[in-house]
Amino acid sequence: MSGPETVDRVLMTAAVVLVVVAGALLLVRISRGPSMLDRALSLDVLAAVIIAGLGVKSAFARDPFYFPIMLVLAFLGFTGSVGIARFIAVRDKPLSRRKPAAKESQE
Repeated sequence: MSGPETVDRVLMTAAVVLVVVAGALLLVRISRGPSMLDRALSLDVLAAVIIAGLGVKSAFARDPFYFPIMLVLAFLGFTGSVGIARFIAVRDKPLSRRKPAAKESQE
């Protein structure tokens, strides 16, 4: 193995280790999250970590097979987080106060 190949292997191994550690920490956050928003945000970040893991696997194998899968997962992660944000925005919306009816001018 030449020098650049060794450096490439070490960097990809470090990337795998970081992805696994991030995934483990996210699973802890999902299970312990104090609120549903924390859990939803953790699931969104977990989708990004899965995409990163597929990217590392694709780099290890030097195979572009996983690129369309990564694209679909990114789209699903985006639409999921937008849906969750809309749900939380509607749920946490403050109650609107009724404005008193304006007095009609008598003519």
